[in-house]
Amino acid sequence: MKILRNLATAIVGGLVAISAVCGSAAHAAGDLLVAPTRVILDGKRGTQVILNNVGAEEMTYRISLEIKRMGPDGRLEDIDPASTTDAEKSALSLVRYAPRRVTLPPNQPQSIRIGLNPADSLPDGEYRVHMLFRAIPKTQGVGEETNANDLKIQLIPLYGITIPIIVRKGNLTATAALANARLGRDEDGPVLEIDATRKGNRSVYGEFRITKAGQSQPVIVQKGIAIYPEVEKRKVELALSDAEAATIRGSEVVIAYHESPENGGGLIAELRTVVR
Repeated sequence: MKILRNLATAIVGGLVAISAVCGSAAHAAGDLLVAPTRVILDGKRGTQVILNNVGAEEMTYRISLEIKRMGPDGRLEDIDPASTTDAEKSALSLVRYAPRRVTLPPNQPQSIRIGLNPADSLPDGEYRVHMLFRAIPKTQGVGEETNANDLKIQLIPLYGITIPIIVRKGNLTATAALANARLGRDEDGPVLEIDATRKGNRSVYGEFRITKAGQSQPVIVQKGIAIYPEVEKRKVELALSDAEAATIRGSEVVIAYHESPENGGGLIAELRTVVR
């Protein structure tokens, strides 16, 4: 019996690719484009996120909320719902959105409306959830039975994107500092490693600009770097090309952490150092 099965289910374990947020205005995974990639709400009004299917076939996507925590390496970790804190539970109940499932023809945009439930009883602070957009695989039929010992398996990747939804209540502040910049290497190539610390009651977010001393234009710019309130210190790793690593190795550089241009571009923290 020869069986053709589409195993896009958790039983056999289809391939899942979940993309964390970068700092760009739009982000794509598979054939789904999402903009913006980061939402901040202050309780005064809601907003919307635009989805666009840039593929050639109609696709259906499920939208949900989940809790993620940042670790000391800067990675976002999935959290078991049973272990969420009171603040994280409040964040889940605070954010409302619709629709929760959309079917998009090719090149057809769809808005997801995001609003807030009343937060009068919550203490001042920053509340964050991550909105997940995940493709729902199309069901495929089972082929003819020809050989009982022959099983053909087809794995289909399930693409998804997560973006943070941040709610700020009250007059919140934060500062940051940079230290101990050094060259390192990961499985993809050279990286510039920096220890970043944060103090205050909200996150910081922006872009890193690396400029050689005496020059005005940065040689490296990397966007979308956040330090969330659950960590006071994280390691930042900026991916470099071999040429970029050679350019700054042994040189005095200014490492500047700026707010994103759309948020004013203000300086968050700065470090002048020689990179080794």
